Amino acid sequence: MRKLLLKLLWLYQKFFTLIGFGSCRYYPTCSEYARLNFQNNSISSAFYHSFTRILRCNQFFDGGIEYPLLDKLCQKPTKLDVDSIKYWLVPNKKDRYYIIKNFSYKG
Repeated sequence: MRKLLLKLLWLYQKFFTLIGFGSCRYYPTCSEYARLNFQNNSISSAFYHSFTRILRCNQFFDGGIEYPLLDKLCQKPTKLDVDSIKYWLVPNKKDRYYIIKNFSYKG
């Protein structure tokens, strides 16, 4: 189920975002936010957070920078290189982390 949803998000990002380029009021964009949520959180949590984010992406809200939150840390890194780290995790609250994409990740 998760792979199907991620594939649908990939298709949306690849083909349909060209129609409304630059229309998202947030960084990362709503589709990227949803993709990060579906990769790192449970499906129900990802649906909830993505849905509320899409509802807030309109002219009544200011927008801005809003990174997705990781519900719980489940993997321990084995190799710590700057090029091997896919996401940076910044602590927010107890056992919750902001997920920030590492742009120098090659993989």
